[in-house]
Amino acid sequence: MGGTEHLTVEREGATLVLTLNRPEAKNALSLSLLVGLYDGWLEADADDTIRSVVLTGAGGTFCAGMDLKALAGDGMAGEHHRERLREDPDLHWKAMLRHHRPRKPVIAAVEGHCVAGGTEMLQGTDIRVAGESAVFGLYEVRRGLFPIGGSTVRLPRQIPRTHALEMLLTGRPYSAQEAAGIGLVGRVVPDGTALDAALETAERINACGPLAVEAVKASVYETAAMSEQEGLAAELERGWPVFDTADAKEGARAFAEKRRPRFRRE
Repeated sequence: MGGTEHLTVEREGATLVLTLNRPEAKNALSLSLLVGLYDGWLEADADDTIRSVVLTGAGGTFCAGMDLKALAGDGMAGEHHRERLREDPDLHWKAMLRHHRPRKPVIAAVEGHCVAGGTEMLQGTDIRVAGESAVFGLYEVRRGLFPIGGSTVRLPRQIPRTHALEMLLTGRPYSAQEAAGIGLVGRVVPDGTALDAALETAERINACGPLAVEAVKASVYETAAMSEQEGLAAELERGWPVFDTADAKEGARAFAEKRRPRFRRE
């Protein structure tokens, strides 16, 4: 497993846990964090024993976004990783899931602040659990900045446009309950339990057929911008091959024999 000084990588069964680990800076983005995060996404996709990914933050905070001190000219932490960015100028965007989509389900476990770049990165995850004291928001306009991590495109597609525009144009904070009310997160749990709740969800996913899970996720995103007619046709192309897999037959046998299925990605 990889990881850097600002990104911890651990295994919990079939789940890869990526932890933003710069608590002294509220997990603000650094080169070390971004490089570790991108490598984590690649590791999850390359290893077929990994069936899900949980993204969380250390120290009771998810991510406070861009390091404003670095932006002001003090230098971004993790400069020794600069060569990785020169080799792949898009690495930071892919790390933040702006235009990189892991094929495995990604579950966000949010405690504390998840603002600016944190809220932008959140939009690249699939399932989102938040502690009741979590705070969300896109603060960029308050600093004269633009939320260039994808929010002007993705947020209005994920929550009602009126809520998206209010969040984008006011830069105000949102409580976990309010974020759940507008659909930005799916579930609010007691403080300190978001990671446990995310891991429980991951375990449920891990118990399902991995080929089916990955095909379902791919279909949801592939058809999002299609007409209903186009989407239904694309769904058949993606879904029918799943029925011909050994895993599909195993699922039916396990149901008939009243036992847990033993999926093999075949």
